[in-house]
Amino acid sequence: MESAGTVTSGDGLYKDSYEENVYTYRGANPNNYVTFNGEQWRIISVNTNDNTIKIIRNEILENRAFDTSSNGRQDNQYCNYSYCNIYGSTSSLYNTSGSLISTLARQVNWTKYTLPSEESEISTYLNGEYYNGLSAEAKSKIKEDASYKAGPIDYKSSNSLNTEIGYASEAIWRGKVALIDATEYVRASTYSSCKNMYNAWYGYCKNSNWMFNSDMWWTLSPYSDSSSYYVWYVHGGGSFGYNGAATSYGVRPVLTLKPEVKITGGDGSQNNAYTLEN
Repeated sequence: MESAGTVTSGDGLYKDSYEENVYTYRGANPNNYVTFNGEQWRIISVNTNDNTIKIIRNEILENRAFDTSSNGRQDNQYCNYSYCNIYGSTSSLYNTSGSLISTLARQVNWTKYTLPSEESEISTYLNGEYYNGLSAEAKSKIKEDASYKAGPIDYKSSNSLNTEIGYASEAIWRGKVALIDATEYVRASTYSSCKNMYNAWYGYCKNSNWMFNSDMWWTLSPYSDSSSYYVWYVHGGGSFGYNGAATSYGVRPVLTLKPEVKITGGDGSQNNAYTLEN
């Protein structure tokens, strides 16, 4: 993908300013369409360190709660209400050194409680029923132990995006299917006033942003400045909001393709999307 050429202005593939070896699609409508599972998806970013491509479903899959009391996490210390804002569990959440974690590095609900031993309802769905319903060809392309930033984020005006990416990186979820972390929505915009989560909260980051689609949909990111049941979501107007995990919003699955998966055709435009082969 890097060989396809990068840009420094307008719509296209940018060298990421925050992570080495990462290239991110930014702008109102870059040519990042790709066909996956017989559907239209879009490329979020390319990692040249491990030669992987991260993609997101272009349309909402369905509306679904992030987490409810039905999966038994309400008895955990961290989940102090009947639903919970952390995507993973003590068997799927890691620090940046690659070690499993049982608590978060920072306080979320004013203290550090032991993380739940069960996955969130939305993770269970995406990596169970949803994943099992994909075609065999599609499943063969998915990296099964890919890493996704699942740490809690706030939206102080003084925060830099680099700081917020660091917060998100404090809990790395590993698995097959996830959602975007909230900072990826910010990074997709080329609008000059979209610089951090605070700007996204006030709606600036919908501008010049291909991820904006007028729907309301979940991100992976917990909200860190309150009790552990709020999760960041993208509002239909394009701004960020946070709400209780039991609320139903749209689901846009995110996954990472195996290194051996290559783009073999198309130009990435909506009418001639990239095609993939193992």
